[in-house]
Parts: sequence; structure tokens; C-alpha cells
Amino acid sequence: MKSILIVEDEVKLRLELMKFLNNNGYQISMIENFDNVINDIIKSNVDLVLLDINLPVFSGEYILKNVRKISNIPIVIITSRNTEIDELLSINNGADDFIAKPFNKEILLARINRILSKDEDTKIKYKDVILDMSKSTILRDELVIDLTRNELKIFYYLLKNKGTIVSRDDLINYLWNNNEFVDDNTLTVNINRLRIKLDNIGLNNIILTKRGMGYIIL
Repeated sequence: MKSILIVEDEVKLRLELMKFLNNNGYQISMIENFDNVINDIIKSNVDLVLLDINLPVFSGEYILKNVRKISNIPIVIITSRNTEIDELLSINNGADDFIAKPFNKEILLARINRILSKDEDTKIKYKDVILDMSKSTILRDELVIDLTRNELKIFYYLLKNKGTIVSRDDLINYLWNNNEFVDDNTLTVNINRLRIKLDNIGLNNIILTKRGMGYIIL
């Protein structure tokens, strides 16, 4: 089930959105204390954020800009500010969409569905980790690591076959699908480099070696 975080200080609207989106198959969480909202968004590990602009403590624009320094989580702005300038500022600051109040909830739902269906094609979630295929990165909490092409393909393939042992031959064929000879040690080098990067963000022993069989992510 996809998850959405509602960052809206108008209690009635917040509860209406929670009920509506719950009824349409989304898991909803809400922020009610806005003192640490940026950190709360980053740590929420949700699939999408609905963000109002007029908020206590920090404005939605400030929150958006600062979240974007760390995370590419989809963010939809919902606001009573309905000028073209407000929409342009939001998009330029990194919003994925902008919808002015009062809005038709069905239209909001359609836009959320569009963003999340597109997002499914490029992002893979595993526990508290997000593999972003489009950016060749792994995101965990506030930490981001860049992957090489081969590191990305190895992690993707192991995640797609999570719970199943993947042989070295299968990985080599997936990485280098051609008739050229590839030294078996080349795969070992790439696996080791990927493991070091994963260790750097606290993902120790996420890729397990099954001696004589291959690799597995549980």
C-alpha cells in the first residue's frame, strides 16, 4: 500500500483528506506539530507528501526548498494561493504538482495516482532504502550514495530477485549481455565496491554470499 504524508494545519481539511485517501487505498500519516517538520518529512519514508504553503513556524516554500536539498520524494503543493507566480515558484522549488484550494478531491486523487504510477517505474523500495533508477542513487534517511552503472544493475537485479539466490553466471549475463569474455573477477570487484558503499550508509551485510551458489538479499 502506498503511503502519503499530509502536512496541513487546517484540521478539518486534514481529516477530510485522510478519510478520502484512506478510502482510496492509501496509507495516511499526518503532521500536527510543525516545529521539526522538515526532519519529520525526511524521516517519514512515505511515497508522497501533500504540503500546504501557509503553515505555522515555517512556510511551505521554505520546507519544500530544504527537503529538496536532501530528498527527491514526490511533493504536491495544496494551497489557497492560486496565482501563476505561486505555482511557478513551487514548481521551480521542486514541487511535483500544484493544486489550489478549494479543489476537487477526485482531481487531486488523479494527480497523486499519476505521480505515484510514474514513480513506480523508477524507484524500488526495500525496507528503509530507496533505489532510484533514474538518478542511480540509493537513499536511506538523509543519506544518499551514488552508484556506477554496474553497481546500480547489480543492486537492482538482486532486489528484483529478493529472497532468491542469484548465481554469479546470472549476474554476469545480466550485466554484460554480449558474446565477449568477461573476467569473473570483474564481478567480484563490482560487488565489493557496492558493499563498501552500502556499509557507508549502515547497510552492513545486506548482500549475502552463498558459497558456491551466488548472492542473495533477504
